[in-house]
Amino acid sequence: MAKSPSPEQRGIQPPVAEGPVKRGVGDQLRTWWAGLSRPAQWGVGVPAIILLALLPLFPPPIIDTPGTSFSGVMAQFAMTALIAVGLNVVVGQAGLLDLGYVGFYAVGAYTVGLLTSPNSPWNQTDGWLKPGWAWVICVPLAIAVTAVSGLILGTPTLRLRGDYLAIVTLGFGEIVRLLAENLGDITNGSLGLSRIAYPHVGGTEANPGGHFSSGNLGDKNSGNLLDRANSGAWWFWMGMAFVIIILLIVGNLERSRVGRAFVAIREDEDVAEMMGVPTFKFKLWAFMIGAGIGGMSGALYAGQVQFINPTGFNIINSMLFLCAVVIGGQGNKLGVIVGAFLIVYLPNRFMSVNVGGQSLGEYKYLFYGVALVVVMIFRPQGLFPVRQKLLAYGRTVYRAVHRTPGETTGGVR
Repeated sequence: MAKSPSPEQRGIQPPVAEGPVKRGVGDQLRTWWAGLSRPAQWGVGVPAIILLALLPLFPPPIIDTPGTSFSGVMAQFAMTALIAVGLNVVVGQAGLLDLGYVGFYAVGAYTVGLLTSPNSPWNQTDGWLKPGWAWVICVPLAIAVTAVSGLILGTPTLRLRGDYLAIVTLGFGEIVRLLAENLGDITNGSLGLSRIAYPHVGGTEANPGGHFSSGNLGDKNSGNLLDRANSGAWWFWMGMAFVIIILLIVGNLERSRVGRAFVAIREDEDVAEMMGVPTFKFKLWAFMIGAGIGGMSGALYAGQVQFINPTGFNIINSMLFLCAVVIGGQGNKLGVIVGAFLIVYLPNRFMSVNVGGQSLGEYKYLFYGVALVVVMIFRPQGLFPVRQKLLAYGRTVYRAVHRTPGETTGGVR
């Protein structure tokens, strides 16, 4: 009987053994984190959050911002991180390009301003809103109003896709800004709304406004951490508490049926529709969830600065929010938080660096443009690209794949 030709004689090359695949530091950390049990992840995450909370009180010299208050920068970062997480639901998870997200941010801020500012004809602090708790009560109202505005905008427009949807959302952001500027009898126009309510907590004789008042400068020589913290640190703590709550909600949402529908719509909306996913309903959900988170961030901003006007909600800020998502990594919750930190921290850090008599902080938009070009060339999916995995039973599958030969599963060796 004739011997069959070998693979080499048939022109088939034998497989070449490849060496170990090189992985970056981010991938190694991701694999290490995924291998931890849920209690171990909390055991690592809680101390990390505590260290992050102490950062504004004891800023290391290497990351301090000499040109401005470091705790104020961290408060701004917490607010921007909240915006980035909300925008990530719309852009990163559902794949809807929203260029006018600043409109929801403005609606949340003006909801608080119109109800609590003495310059507003709708001021309710002398009525059903008590001055000490007015801001706290207005936060859920701001979330509800922005979610409804997302419903109103999304219902007629979310049947559009791609560039058309981007243009519509861009127009929405500009419409909100122009309404705030031209409805002078209500919004006080370009003069803005001042003395907006904020949480009155911990008022003393020396600091009657409380911990969150802009007059709270903190006592750097105090051994009491609460007395050492200035208003920026308190706003940072509150902002991070909001971010953690939203991350838990969004994380559970990702692992649910709704999250899997978002991923299907992002990858291919036509195929998702053919497979029975009601795409319009889930896109509307994503829009409303993202809008509500944006309204929460706007309420946080209004209480922190206690003054709002239309110039703070221009299209440039909307582009910066989108930059945080793109640079950090669309779809990655922790990645967009890193992107928000870079967007906020770097201009403030370079503000004290002068070259030729000019502060480098003045060139922040140039730096953003260069950073986007570099990221799009070398890391088109962002600094921390999302790793798509099985959203249902993902941890069980991971453990089964990485089980050692001596382990058993369900009694079967």
